[in-house]
Amino acid sequence: MRMSRLGSLAGFAVFGLCRVAHGTETPEVLRGELLQITQTLVDAIPQGNRQPWNQLLTKDAVIIDEFGRIAHKADTVASLRPFPAGLSGSIELRDAHVRRYGDAALMQVEQYERETVFGQKLVVRYQTLLTFVRQSGKWKLAGYEDVTIPTAPPELRVEGLVPGDYVGTYRYAPKSAWTISAHDGVLAYTSHAGGPANVLHPIAKDVFVGSDDERNLLIFRRDQKGHIVALIERRKFNDLRLNRDS
Repeated sequence: MRMSRLGSLAGFAVFGLCRVAHGTETPEVLRGELLQITQTLVDAIPQGNRQPWNQLLTKDAVIIDEFGRIAHKADTVASLRPFPAGLSGSIELRDAHVRRYGDAALMQVEQYERETVFGQKLVVRYQTLLTFVRQSGKWKLAGYEDVTIPTAPPELRVEGLVPGDYVGTYRYAPKSAWTISAHDGVLAYTSHAGGPANVLHPIAKDVFVGSDDERNLLIFRRDQKGHIVALIERRKFNDLRLNRDS
C-alpha cells in the first residue's frame, strides 16, 4: 500500500509512549472509538477517499511517515488517489494501548500491512503513535507518526560464497571489535566476548544483513588481490568501518 508518498501514511509508529508517567488507563469505550477512527483513515487510503481525512483530522494536524517526511492536513488530503490497477492492500490494527490526558489521548498500536504488488504478496509491520484531541465533543487526529519494524528478510541463495573468507576480527577502536565465525556454513558475529551471536544473511557476494533488531547492511571490502580487509556496517544512512586484524 506504500507505493506512493500518501501510501506511506498507512502505518505510523513510535515505541514506548503508551506508558507515559502520570497517564491513566483509558476506558475500553475510548480505545474502541480511537481504533475505529484510525481504521477508517487507513481503509480510506487505497480508495483515495478524502472524506474521512477531511473530517477526522484537526486543521493543523502533523503527519510524519516512516521515512521522516513531514506533511500537514492539506497536503495529505490533496495527495490521496485511488491505488492504480495491480496494487492493493489492507491494514490490521494490533495490540493498541491508549492513555488519556484530559482532552488529549495517545494511542500506540501496531499496523500489520498486507500488500499485493502485481500478484506478489508483501507484509510490512509498523509501530504507530497517534495523538488525538477532543474538539467540539469529538475526537480528532492531531498527530500521526510511524516507524517500520525491522523484520527478517527473505532468504536468498547466493552462489559461490566461501564462509572462511569472512572469518576473523574486525576492529573500529583499539578495544572494540567484532568477531566473525562460521559454523556449518552459516556466518555470525559477536560484538563483545560472551555477547549474542548475530547471523549474517547473504544478499549478494560480500553483502549481508544482520539478524539483530536493526537489520543493518553489512558490506565486506576487498583489496586489489581479492583479500577481505574491512567490514562496513551501514547504519542509519551512515557507514561504520571496521578494519580486519592482520
